[in-house]
Amino acid sequence: MKKNFYLRIALSVILLMHSVISIFSGDVNNFGRFYLDTIGFSPLGIYIAWAVKLTHLLSVPLIWIDRFIKPVAICNILILAFGIYYVHRQNGWFVVGGGTNGIEFNVLLIFSLFNLIYPEVCFKKQQKPL
Repeated sequence: MKKNFYLRIALSVILLMHSVISIFSGDVNNFGRFYLDTIGFSPLGIYIAWAVKLTHLLSVPLIWIDRFIKPVAICNILILAFGIYYVHRQNGWFVVGGGTNGIEFNVLLIFSLFNLIYPEVCFKKQQKPL
């Protein structure tokens, strides 16, 4: 039995689709050149974009074989946090509905990745001193 089986399926599909589709469509190059380079990451924009997509792609098998979960989660959390700051923050909270391209999806993914690192949280009841 695999821990967090359904969470791993969801994260794997999202990371796989987010990387593979943009790699084959050429969007990863466009994102690097036409977005990252223009907001101050030139001439590294395309390399950063590729590092992000390859990190997502490499994360999928590692999540499934339950290896290097902490580094995988931390790397992806950092990518998603930077995505919130540089791409989604100015669009508000909602991805669809009350707005578009907001931060809500990234926030959900960040907390899902935290759940891979910390599958159980224990809240200890503290005793009051006499």
